[in-house]
Amino acid sequence: MSVKAKYQPVLELGEQLKIQDGNVTEENGILKVKGQAKTAYEKDLLWDKIKAIGGENPSDIKANITVADESVYHRHTVKSGESLSKIAKQYYGDPMKYKAIFEANTNILKNPDVIHPDQELVIPKI
Repeated sequence: MSVKAKYQPVLELGEQLKIQDGNVTEENGILKVKGQAKTAYEKDLLWDKIKAIGGENPSDIKANITVADESVYHRHTVKSGESLSKIAKQYYGDPMKYKAIFEANTNILKNPDVIHPDQELVIPKI
């Protein structure tokens, strides 16, 4: 199996995330991946996928993923049925971190228990 085939799920995720300025080459059994993610969260998703396939320190892939918007961890568009705690669990793995999301969005949120579909929330770096 070629190293490109091995990491195909990473390349597919990059396409789903619409990674900009993407470039993939293979040299001497090492896959070189370059591109720009919109946010640090998307970069983390790519690295998590790389580690799931190649282990914690894979030697057969070199990835240079930059981030376009360093000011936030991510930007999230609220979907019906979501709550700040559910969103916090998705991004941070801890529903109690909803307070950080609320504090970062007091310009549009007045109550942490009231969010509406289609609102775009800043998911802060914590």
